[in-house]
Amino acid sequence: MTGDKISTIKGVGDKRAQLFKRLGVDTVDALFHFYPRNYVDYSKIKAIKDTEIGETACVKATVISSPTESRIRKGLTLYKFKADDNGMRLNVTIFNNKYQANKIKCGETYLFYGKIGGSLIWREMSSPEILTTDGAKIRPIYRQTDSLNTYAIEKTVKTALSNAKFDEYLPQDILDKYKLCGYGYAIKNIHFPDSFSALNKARRRLVFDELFGLQLGMRMIKQNSKLANSYNVETDYTNEFEQLLPFSLTNAQKNAISDCINDMNHGIMMNRLIQGDVGSGKTAVAAAVCYTAIKNGLQATMMAPTEILAEQHFASFVKMFSKTGMQIALLTGSTTGKKRAEILSRLKEGDIDLIVGTHAIIQNDVEFNRLGLVITDEQHRFGVNQRAMLSAKALNPHVMVMSATPIPRTLALMIYGDLDISILDELPPGRQPIETFVINSQIKQRAFGYIKKHLDEGRQGYIVCPLVSDESDDDNSNKIAAENYKEELSQNQFKGYSVGLLHGKMKSSEKEDVMRKFASGQIQLLVSTTVIEVGVDVPNSVIMMIENADLFGLSQLHQLRGRVGRGKHKSTCILVSDAETNIAKARLNVIKSTNDGFIISEEDLKLRGPGDFFGNRQHGLPSLKITNLFADIDILHETQSCAQSILDSDPTLSDPKNAKIKAVADKLKQKMAQVEMN
Repeated sequence: MTGDKISTIKGVGDKRAQLFKRLGVDTVDALFHFYPRNYVDYSKIKAIKDTEIGETACVKATVISSPTESRIRKGLTLYKFKADDNGMRLNVTIFNNKYQANKIKCGETYLFYGKIGGSLIWREMSSPEILTTDGAKIRPIYRQTDSLNTYAIEKTVKTALSNAKFDEYLPQDILDKYKLCGYGYAIKNIHFPDSFSALNKARRRLVFDELFGLQLGMRMIKQNSKLANSYNVETDYTNEFEQLLPFSLTNAQKNAISDCINDMNHGIMMNRLIQGDVGSGKTAVAAAVCYTAIKNGLQATMMAPTEILAEQHFASFVKMFSKTGMQIALLTGSTTGKKRAEILSRLKEGDIDLIVGTHAIIQNDVEFNRLGLVITDEQHRFGVNQRAMLSAKALNPHVMVMSATPIPRTLALMIYGDLDISILDELPPGRQPIETFVINSQIKQRAFGYIKKHLDEGRQGYIVCPLVSDESDDDNSNKIAAENYKEELSQNQFKGYSVGLLHGKMKSSEKEDVMRKFASGQIQLLVSTTVIEVGVDVPNSVIMMIENADLFGLSQLHQLRGRVGRGKHKSTCILVSDAETNIAKARLNVIKSTNDGFIISEEDLKLRGPGDFFGNRQHGLPSLKITNLFADIDILHETQSCAQSILDSDPTLSDPKNAKIKAVADKLKQKMAQVEMN
């Protein structure tokens, strides 16, 4: 049974089961979905005379001398023999593998796969892959750990497959319509393909399964989220709200506001994502929707992940609503005693129209009079339970979530398939593009001088590091750590300047204190980790340097860069990298060449390949193990269409022909419920 523990497979004892667990494999089914990371192709056989020194190739040759053993030193034994291919000799050396050497028989023909060495008249291979000529032509290579190498994993998969029976869950009409192979065929050929054509068929089916499961799960969540409520918005006050602003809304902002108001006047709860690039004006959209909701007799609330961000939103709302008479309050962890009691009383009585705050809003003693609109800013910073607790303050209130992480629209429709989406894809007029440079560490001193110039003019800046503190791991030897770097800069390059430190391991109160000092100008230069990726708006910060920039994702670099360029002054971002690879250089050039977060996210998607783009969605839906979200976009469209058509005709999956699909959906629901409880 595929649900059995991996220890039920012959040859897998407790020790090996623990090694598999390190790889995330604890059941037979998980093993079948532990896909090879690569394949070795033994089907393209070269004549030895046609090989080139230095290339990796597969040759077929006949052994003409039995292996001889040579002990070079303690712990190193060599086994050498010769093979021949039509008069061209191949000298083979095997290191410390007596078992393999004993299997080589003089006069037998084998396939040898490895790096070619030697000279014009003879060739050599050291520790090649050696197979019999009737062996597998395409061999899987797996991610491995400690003593559990790819060969041991391959053997375990073969054993498991020899006893496996696979149950097909997709109806034949879907298999035919989308030209999909059977599930059993897919699992067998993703591990041990008969040909590359078979491998491609297998991969297509398994990608379809991953994306279909996600689409089915998301659409079922969306079905359940369209609940009736009594917070109907009868009148749209957007035009009146616009008269309060000293600027004009962009068309994208107007469209997003219209989307929200339309959602809210049909007797069904709104469940909408407002997704926009850095500086696209999401707060103004939220304010406009709050204004209409309040004018229709509802209370509204906005929850932000940090106190300083909540304070920033509060200040923005107070400024925009200053002439309206609307009552706005701020509730955070710092709001205590008599002041907190007064706010809670006024909120319960309905005297407060809009309350902005942090997690403090979801405390049990916080009660509303007529809460109709719930807004969560930087929604990915909150867990499922926290968002649910806020919505539970009323009976199915309208819900808006905001995200400043640009995602390609097609991908957003997949990741946020349970939400309706409005995208802010244009910036308000007057926003200056951030000038971006890529430098190496050799000219960093010049960059420090450039930063000082801005600090001397009364401006502020950031220096971002990939690590919090120095770590002994060799992989971290060239990475710059914020704690040590702050000390070095304070004592040397920026001696006499006010230099602050911010990182994720600090207490919340410490982080809030540092950001307040930076926002007020007490700190001129802030040395930080990526904790500032989503942070407070400091219009006076105009310059950022990012150390080891090649170690960050493109979208992450863009988010970090968005901390500057938020005021009237021209802003600059300096990316420092000594990476020499073409890929690293190409990635940094993408950031250098554009300020458009959606273009950057497209490039990030191309480069990232397979991965869990769900991140903190936290719905418990399966991650993507084999899908490449850029290359497989056509299959994504197919699964969207397939899932929707099934649910359109059979919303509860009660039709007998969908029984097996329902079983898959029920598993998804159980998984999501477990995540909700956790």
